[in-house]
Amino acid sequence: MFHKEGKTIITVTLILAFITTDLAYFLLKDFEWLQYIIYATALFFVYIILQFFRNPKRKTSHSNEHVVAPVDGKVVVIEEVYEPEYFKEKRIQVSIFMSPLNVHVTRYGLSGLVQYSKYHPGKYLVAWHPKASEENERTTIVIENDKFGKVLYRQIAGALAKRIVNYAKEGTRVEQGKDAGFIKFGSRVDLFLPLNSKINVSLNQKVKGAEDIIANL
Repeated sequence: MFHKEGKTIITVTLILAFITTDLAYFLLKDFEWLQYIIYATALFFVYIILQFFRNPKRKTSHSNEHVVAPVDGKVVVIEEVYEPEYFKEKRIQVSIFMSPLNVHVTRYGLSGLVQYSKYHPGKYLVAWHPKASEENERTTIVIENDKFGKVLYRQIAGALAKRIVNYAKEGTRVEQGKDAGFIKFGSRVDLFLPLNSKINVSLNQKVKGAEDIIANL
């Protein structure tokens, strides 16, 4: 199963791969070794694109008392910080870094009402850069849950990511684990949680979006 955001890129990649291998077959008959190199290269690029846009089904444990991982990746930050855009107070930040080979679907970490959703143009620093959260292209979304309160998550573009897709619209109700958007070609997501949250993950831990629990009340 592949994400709808990859439909055009997957189609174009398959067409280009077909044309390239077809031309190699007819024009390079005297260079069989080169044909095999071209075939392998085309197959590799098709595989990478399909891997990147895959959208596996996930079994979410629904609860208003925990926040699930919004994306697949590795936990690279767990710390108490000052959040300047929306809360303007201290929060617990948990950041998840996605490599180009991770599933890049963004999912809602909890159910609730979207109170804030804003896009910010910016730079394309590497996603693990300390200033990426404030200077890179990004979207900031705040969801208010009846029990957990307000949780902010931020989609951040990386050095390779050139487009962030965000489905969250202010005033709409969203469901934990459902598709919230997509970040193309490598990036990270920051969560800003209430200070009384009990963090359920550790640094360098690999997490699975919509399934692994990041924090409990």
